[in-house]
Amino acid sequence: MDGRALRTTVTRSSHAIWDPRADRDVLAVLRALFATLHPELLPIRIERMRASAFAFYRGTAALMAADLAPTPRTGIDVQISGDAHVSNFGGYASPERRLVFDINDFDETVRGPWEWDLKRLATSVVLVGRDRQFRERACDVAADAALAAYRDRIAEYAAQPVLDVWYASIDISGAVRTALDGRARRTWMRAAESAQRHTDLTLLPRITQPAGDSIAFIEDPPNLVRLTSPADAAFADAILNAYRETLRTDARQLLDRFHLVDFARKVVGVGSVGTWTALLLLRDGAGAPLILQAKEARASALEPFVGPQPAQSHAQRVVTGQRLMQAASDALLGWADVDERCVYVRQYRNMKATPDRFILREDELQDYGAHCGWALARAHARTGDAKAIADYIGRGSRFVDAIGAFARAYADQTVRDYETFSAAFSERPGA
Repeated sequence: MDGRALRTTVTRSSHAIWDPRADRDVLAVLRALFATLHPELLPIRIERMRASAFAFYRGTAALMAADLAPTPRTGIDVQISGDAHVSNFGGYASPERRLVFDINDFDETVRGPWEWDLKRLATSVVLVGRDRQFRERACDVAADAALAAYRDRIAEYAAQPVLDVWYASIDISGAVRTALDGRARRTWMRAAESAQRHTDLTLLPRITQPAGDSIAFIEDPPNLVRLTSPADAAFADAILNAYRETLRTDARQLLDRFHLVDFARKVVGVGSVGTWTALLLLRDGAGAPLILQAKEARASALEPFVGPQPAQSHAQRVVTGQRLMQAASDALLGWADVDERCVYVRQYRNMKATPDRFILREDELQDYGAHCGWALARAHARTGDAKAIADYIGRGSRFVDAIGAFARAYADQTVRDYETFSAAFSERPGA
């Protein structure tokens, strides 16, 4: 595809426009979404979304998907995250236990317009800056840094051999070296040090306790609730058996050295609250633990606008999308379809390393946004026509300025939507 020629049919400046539909009804979209969630968890979802405009944004991927559908598209499709806000990027352990930085959430992943990921990322940077009460200019600069990094990196990947792009990764030491200044470098170093503590082994004493000759989860309703009935035990075994068949032979042999000792429902995140998520506690013959997370996969919020996906199940779609987009995925990543419930399974707390957005300063947000843009460019180049995208964007500021303008306008819209939501759900979920 000729990216440069596309500029005549889909001008780069057209991406700046945010023109909400006359029939746009944010509450109708949210009520339809909430009706599909587990009702006992809905108050938690609403409470978390009411924390800030950015928290609301995290829980409204479906709303933004509907809003993006009529916006200009180049027609260049790649594997997209579908929910590429800044909290869905971070560090984690590769199978070789090397800390890498990448996208880390794929619930909404589909093959679709690369522009949608970029618009969601840039808007999220603006919203985080505003939540931190940064100067408006600082919010704009941070969003522009993310967009410029995407522009520059996609051009680099477009010039590289396909295999080089496929094996490219962003390790945390590289993030430290490319940080904008000393303070940003220290932020990355703190994140890397924190990752060494964010494992299932360090988490274990806080969420488990001795139980006879074994261990069990410590209940913390409604956030962590043990599932102890015979039906629950049978369901956990069914998940593990089906999940095992989706693993590579080496990972399957590793899993076979462990046995299940406890099973609990766990509330996680913002956009995932209200869906079914569980932790499976396993131990090997010597008593060493392994915690797996099984997370319900539903149809992507983007599917109504991009069409059905080729995967046989929603969980397989998530796993396939993650493997395509990430430079290095969890060796124990797999899925299971049991009793009409699709779940994907992964290690829990696999050395996660993410700078705390609540304490980031202006230059640190700019640096973090730039690394998110870099990771997004690498993922898109891995799964699509990087040269066509790079030729369309060009090396100047026109495209960056256009997406930046959209991000500011959509951030304003998000604040208005958040206020509408907060007023409507100020007392009870059904208000």
